[in-house]
Amino acid sequence: MSSITLMMIKPDAVENGYIGKIIEKVTSSGFKIRALKLTQLSKYDAQRFYYVHRERSFFPDLVNFMSRSPIIAAVLEKKNAVSDFRNLIGSTNPVEADEGTIRNLYASSIAENAVHGSDSDKNAKIEASFHFSGRERF
Repeated sequence: MSSITLMMIKPDAVENGYIGKIIEKVTSSGFKIRALKLTQLSKYDAQRFYYVHRERSFFPDLVNFMSRSPIIAAVLEKKNAVSDFRNLIGSTNPVEADEGTIRNLYASSIAENAVHGSDSDKNAKIEASFHFSGRERF
């Protein structure tokens, strides 16, 4: 049975021209794209999306980073989508990310780590609904 996950290609990867390379890696790894858009988060949207981190010291920098320029948001589908995508993107720290993972290839730091992936099936549904209405998902 298939499940979904949310991918965001973050501002650093968009600014560096990695959209196509990341999408190619995702689709060649068996994920189906069920929704996709180029958008830009306002500071308010970034605060809402990352609300769980509001007490962390990095929260203001995260909000500023995620709202500084456009992102790609996508709903991906595959069996075991959340765990398979997290394996594909690699460790948050690109220095620790396995060779060939998205963060190993395209991230420059822990703070600017190229992509976001949902951390659970429950959060995948919440995050997908944050970015996409039902009629935008296929």
